[in-house]
Formats: sequence, structure tokens, C-alpha cells
Amino acid sequence: MAKQTLIVLLPPEQAQALQGTQMFPAHRAYRLGKGGRLFRSNALNARGGLLAVDSQGFEGPAEPGPFCQEILRECGTRGFRGVVCLFGGKRNPQLGRLIRELGERLSRQKLTVYVPESYGGCSDYARVLVSSAVSGGSLEQRLRDVLAQYGPERVVLFLEKRAEDFPLPSPTGSGTQLTPEALGELMGRLEPSVFFSQELCARYFTYMSRESGGHFVLFDDGETLVKKMEVSQKLGVRWAMGMWEDLG
Repeated sequence: MAKQTLIVLLPPEQAQALQGTQMFPAHRAYRLGKGGRLFRSNALNARGGLLAVDSQGFEGPAEPGPFCQEILRECGTRGFRGVVCLFGGKRNPQLGRLIRELGERLSRQKLTVYVPESYGGCSDYARVLVSSAVSGGSLEQRLRDVLAQYGPERVVLFLEKRAEDFPLPSPTGSGTQLTPEALGELMGRLEPSVFFSQELCARYFTYMSRESGGHFVLFDDGETLVKKMEVSQKLGVRWAMGMWEDLG
């Protein structure tokens, strides 16, 4: 079984935090602006690893050519080995076009692009970030499905320390996201019995509310994320990625 590489998405002020470890840095110091311009935090002082760019606040337009040129220039200057596209929300056609051209250009330079699963079909060259959070079925089957779709060379487990409160019954299969503070307050108030789900690789507890009835709370911690990495590694997933604040 091949060893799994853990990629950590770091804010600029933590750029040197992984020195002396086996973990690989991705620098969250870049943002996609109007016209496809690449903006960098002035606080970044690092070389090597990956360039991580988000699209927070992006409204368009974005021209693929200039964006790709700026990305390649920055990778060359700082010795980055690829790009993580942290493009959240629903798939945006403009961002899809950026990823398509970026994947082609980076592949010619032996560089790699990582994209959210919603953009996985935009480039045959991209590695696809698959969330570790599942609320039904099993994590193992979920990973088997994406491995069958993309192949082991393209799948990356994206580790998320998520907490969610589901009503019972939950007809939509979705609940209310809980911040770490809200989860801690809820557990401190209820002092619930906490269990571990082998299928979901997550912890859970239930409680009753006078106002809204039964609830099911599903959440992660450091141990559940390690378990999810172990499951993915056994299936042949060679890379895992997560946010610094979730992995600390």
C-alpha cells in the first residue's frame, strides 16, 4: 500500500509551519479578481509547495489567457509545483473555462491543478477534491464510486472537520452546520452519549428538543479524520488535503 501524501492549506502567516514534517504546504495567499487577475497577499514569504487561489467575491468576467499566464509566472518565481483552485459554491461556467485552460497549460509544464468535485469534469488533467464528509451510506462506497469515475491518479480526499445537526426525520438529507463553538456549547449543555459510525467514519449523538423534536448530530474530530485517511489509503487514494485549522 503506497504511502499517502497529506497536503495542508496554510494561511500566509503559517507558511513555515510544516518545515521538518512530511506534510506538503499549499499557500492560501491568492485570490481570483475581476478579469482573471491574480491577487497575492503581501504577507506571503515562501517558496515551494502549491499555490492556492480562492474565488471569494468573484463576479466575473475572467479571461483564461491572462489568468493562466499570471499563475504560471507565479509558479515559476516561487517554485510552486501546482495550483489548488478553492472555487466554492455552485459550478460557475466562467471558472470552468479557467480550469480547462489552466489544466492544459500546467500539464505541459509538469505542474498539477487541484479542483473541487463540482469542477472535476472541466479538465482531464485535474486532480479532484472529494469531501470526506458523508451523512448517509458509507465513506468507503463513496470513495469507490469516485475512484471508478476518475481513477486513482486523480482522486484527492479533502478532509473537512464538519459538524451538522439534522432533524429527525430528515427528508432532504441536509442539516444545519455547526461551528466548533456551537458544537461545544451543545455538547456541554446536553452531555450526550457519543457514538462512532464505522460507515460514516464520524461521531454522532442524538437529542430531543421541546420545540423541534428529535435531532441527530454528526461531527468530526482529529481521530475521525485520521480514520477517513486510513479508509481512503486502503482503497488506493494517494493524496489527502485539508485546511490548517481543521488538521491542527
